[in-house]
Amino acid sequence: MPATDKRIDAYIAKSADFAKPILSHLRELVHKACPDATETIKWGMPFFEYNAKPLCNMAAFKAHCSFGFWNASQMKDANDKLQVKERGAMGNFDRITTLKDLPADKAMTAYIKEAAALIEKGVRKPVAKKAPKPELPVPPELAAALKKNKKAQATFEGFSPSHRREYIEWITEAKTDATREKRIATTVEWLLEGKSRMWKYQK
Repeated sequence: MPATDKRIDAYIAKSADFAKPILSHLRELVHKACPDATETIKWGMPFFEYNAKPLCNMAAFKAHCSFGFWNASQMKDANDKLQVKERGAMGNFDRITTLKDLPADKAMTAYIKEAAALIEKGVRKPVAKKAPKPELPVPPELAAALKKNKKAQATFEGFSPSHRREYIEWITEAKTDATREKRIATTVEWLLEGKSRMWKYQK
């Protein structure tokens, strides 16, 4: 017997009439191709896991359904039906409105087995690297204060971009001139002691 979750029963039951047969069919295919798959709910949608790792997921919306593999980018996509990059809808098969929008059961079964095999091999979904934040310009007032104190300036310039950003944002977020001047003075004082903006919270 497949390891089912009553929450997914409820999810399918609450879905639109057009979605119910699609979701039920996808669910059946997953358990047929990967008998050891288990069910759960993540981010409000049905997920299937294998060896405690995400295998695939499905969802129902007002006018379409979606289905996607967690490691889609690592799969072969032999018949070009598997859309690794989303095209207009979440998942790997665009907007699914009828069972005809899905590849044949044989192809879907092959995809599910391939996704399970990747988990067995320890393949993980690649983590997208966030682009580093651009350097913020040094406020003129801070630049002038640092120019008067070479030691503070050297400490500031020796900090990482993220540490410099913390000071710059703290100063530029000041709502009044008086607050800004006070923060600049404190910045110079802390820099002379080699302290970062968040030094109080560092162990």
